[in-house]
This record gives sequence, structure tokens and C-alpha cells, in this order.
Amino acid sequence: MKSLLIIVIFFIAALPSRAQNLMSLDSILSVIERNNPVVQMYRADIRSADEAAKGAKSWSPPELGTGFWMTPYDPGLWKKSANGASGMGQYMISAQQMIPNRKELEANDQYMQAGSTVSKETEKAAMNELWAAAKESYYIWLVNKKKLSVLDENKKLLDFMIQSAGLRYKNNLGKLNAYYKAEAALGKIENQRVDIINVITQQRIRLNSLMNREKDIEFDIDSSYAIKIYGATDSSYFIRTRSDLKAIDKNINLTYLQQNLERSRLMPQFGLRYDHMFGFGGTPMQYNLMAIVRLPSVSWSAKSSKANIESLKWKAQSYEAQKQIIINETSGETSGLLISIESKKRQLRLFELNIIPSLQKNFKTTQLSYEQNTEELFELFDAWESLNITQLDYLDQLQTLLTMQVQMDKLLEQK
Repeated sequence: MKSLLIIVIFFIAALPSRAQNLMSLDSILSVIERNNPVVQMYRADIRSADEAAKGAKSWSPPELGTGFWMTPYDPGLWKKSANGASGMGQYMISAQQMIPNRKELEANDQYMQAGSTVSKETEKAAMNELWAAAKESYYIWLVNKKKLSVLDENKKLLDFMIQSAGLRYKNNLGKLNAYYKAEAALGKIENQRVDIINVITQQRIRLNSLMNREKDIEFDIDSSYAIKIYGATDSSYFIRTRSDLKAIDKNINLTYLQQNLERSRLMPQFGLRYDHMFGFGGTPMQYNLMAIVRLPSVSWSAKSSKANIESLKWKAQSYEAQKQIIINETSGETSGLLISIESKKRQLRLFELNIIPSLQKNFKTTQLSYEQNTEELFELFDAWESLNITQLDYLDQLQTLLTMQVQMDKLLEQK
């Protein structure tokens, strides 16, 4: 009784660790969203832009100067002369501060504050790519797990046929040629298993990489999936949902904000300059207080800003054209995929409702006849082979449908 209790406790303690090794698609996508370095890179870019925006309204630094002013080279002239005349020369300290235009500060602030908006949308677009890669690997793994189950079941049927054929041959009731054919099929199944296990291992490595984990961490997937129903879409849907299109819109807005900043730089800038002079040889202290104005709008200094404004106008048009290209390509791909998905669904329904059930009935009928010695092993093997090939073909078609579904989710930017 005590040993039984220990076994039960050990089994219960082992349950959480087993559960931890089983991951759903949603949990895999959540881990990728938290840990993938691409996400961390974009979030660092966003933080960088936001931190830079905090200094958008900074003034230009003050300018300080010191030195001799209107001072003769001959130090003897610095002193007060014998007849009481003041010496020549002064020592000056000066300070100058330009006062930025308020509209320029506001334009620069708006431009800098919008800097991270592009990265935020680009991060979502990159996440959409990562989700698509993860779902593709997940579904490849899922379908290959189903193939392993089909092969395991068919291996049992082949073992039955081989054992039965061996007994019949010993009793002079059967021939060996079908027996060897079944054994060859058994070896072929083992060969397929090796390929499938390799594919599953590769997908596990890929998913671990996407989750930013050690590549050799063992885990399993829960094999759940859903065949989705997609509705018709138009260009307005893509503009509302696709992050890459939103990123282009943010770039266009950023371009207009940069234009406003360039225009504000053509406005006059004002400043103050103060100089204080210490006179030599009895010369009284003096000062200068001057207002300064910069005129960047004059023709010889405005060329750069005007050229930038014109360049940015064409850059915005380039973004608009890029946006339309993506909308056209996405609309075309989506329409084509919707047709292909519906066609593939009809094919799978034929497999599920007609083809596979008929072949299963054919195999069971042939197996019954074989057990009653009214059919040969050849007929049973042919019935099994047709069923096996068709079941694997069905899973290949399912893989194609799930891959198209991943592509559609990627185009629609659905998780």
C-alpha cells in the first residue's frame, strides 16, 4: 500500500512537467511576441525615438567669448600716460543667445514626437511575419504528426497481413510473392517515418528559434487547428488593418511634418548679444548690447530649405504610390487565395465524405473475404495500399489548405 501511494504521488508530481511540454499555437505566438529579438529591437527603436523627442524644444546653446578688444600690440600704450591720458586697449567678455522661433520649436516637436509612430507600425508588421512563420511550422508539425498516426495504424495492418500470409504459406494456402511485397511496404513505411520525424525535429528547432529559446528544448504541440471562413475584402479593409500600410501613412505624415519644419526654418530668428569691456590705463568700463536677427529666407541662404521642401513633396508622392502598389498586390493575392481555399475545402470534403470512407469499406470487405479464404493477399494488399496512399494524400491536401490559410492570415494580418 505504501509503495502504491508513492507511485501515485510521483505520477501527480510529474503531471505539471508534462503539461509544460505541451504547447498550443496561441501560447507559442505569445512567447514569440514577448521574447523574439526582432520585437525587442523595434521596441528599443521606439524608446530611442521617444527619448530623442524629449529634447525637441531645446534652444541653441549660449555662446560665450573672452579676450582683448581694440588693444595695441605695444604693451607700453596700455598704461596711463604721464600727461594723464588714458591707456589704450580693453579686455572683453561677451555672451550671445539666439532665441528660436516659437513656430519652429512647435514644428520640430511635432516632427520628433511622430518619429516613433512609424516604428510602432513596423513592429506590428514584423510581428505579423513572425506569426506567419510560426504558424507555418506549427501546421507542418501538426500534419506530420497525423501522418505518423496513419503510418502506425497501417503498420499494424501490414503486420497482420505478413503474419497471416506466413501462416497460410506454411499450410500451403498462400503464395510468398504478396508476402514479400507486404514486407517491402513495411520497410517503406519505416523509411517514411524517418523522413517525417526529421521534418518534425526541424520544425521544433525553428519554433524554438522564433521563441528565442535553446534550439534543443523538447516540447510537443497539442495538434489542434481550425479551418477558417474568410469573407470578401476590399482596399478599405487593408488600409484599416495592415500595419505596413499604416506605417506608410505614418511616413507620409512624417514627411509633411518635416516640410512644416523646413518652412519654419525660413522664418526670422532673433537673439541678443552683450559685451562688457574692462579698459586699460584708466579707460572706463564699457558695454555693447545688441539685438541680432537672422534672415534665412533671403535667396542665397534659402536654397537648401526650399530644395528640401520640394524633395519632401515628391517623397510623399512616392509613399502614396508604394501604398497603392501594396493594396493592389494584396487585393489580387487575397482574391486568388480565397478561390484556392474554397476549392481545397471542397476537395477535402470529398476525401472525408466519399473517397476515404469508400476505401475503408473496400478494405474491410476485402479483409473479411480474405479471412474467409475467398480473396487472395494481393487483393487485400491492393485495398490497403489504395487506402494508405489516399490517407496520406488527404493529409498533404490538408497541409496545402493550412498553408494557404497562413498566407491569408498574413495578408489580412490576423493572429
